[in-house]
Amino acid sequence: MNHSPLETPALFHIGPAAITQPVIVTWAIMAFLTLFAVAVTRQLSLMPSKGQTVLEAVVGVIDDQIRGTMQVEPGPYRVLIGTIFIFILCANWSSLIPGIEAPTAHLETDAALGAIVFCATIFYGIRAQGLRGYLGTFAEPTWVMIPLNVVEQFTRIFSLIVRLFGNVMSGVFIGAIVLSLAGLFVPIPFMALDVLTGAIQAYIFTVLAMVFIGAAVSEGRQESSTTPRRKGATSWTTRSS
Repeated sequence: MNHSPLETPALFHIGPAAITQPVIVTWAIMAFLTLFAVAVTRQLSLMPSKGQTVLEAVVGVIDDQIRGTMQVEPGPYRVLIGTIFIFILCANWSSLIPGIEAPTAHLETDAALGAIVFCATIFYGIRAQGLRGYLGTFAEPTWVMIPLNVVEQFTRIFSLIVRLFGNVMSGVFIGAIVLSLAGLFVPIPFMALDVLTGAIQAYIFTVLAMVFIGAAVSEGRQESSTTPRRKGATSWTTRSS
């Protein structure tokens, strides 16, 4: 029986917690990615194998994207950004397995991903500027903007969640409808399109996450880079006089 995408039936319960299919699939993806990461990093060497070469290429692409988008060194952000992209990519593509619905086609999964980005934005912003400096950004350019700046933090995360949910869910629905009407082999082109769409949505979500985090970090970096120039100007004026 069809059900609303906002209502996911429980498969079983662990105490008061209802365990649904998206939860099971999410756990399976996390377990797979963990085991895969352990397996491919156990035997790293200076003379890389083919698998290590591919892994290093993927890490290099992620690092370049972080540098280009956030204008920072990728080290502190590589794990978070890389994990978000790879998880969403695997979650989107999981719908290609018969009988499996993509976890990202369910609002609760996307909300959890949005919450991670929201908390990461606050964490990196405070780490770059300090608590007082980060809170001070909400009063820019004037304290009258505080309510709007606070609301903006929530609305942009909400738009991030809704964008991922809407695009992935619509792709799953279209594939299911075509499959039910046209048989098994006709929807293959739509499955290929679903592969492309899943990759694009993972990329868009990750880039927007980098933009939000980078905005919080760049404000602190601009303040720290401005202070030495002022000191230098003062000392030059003193020496000249």
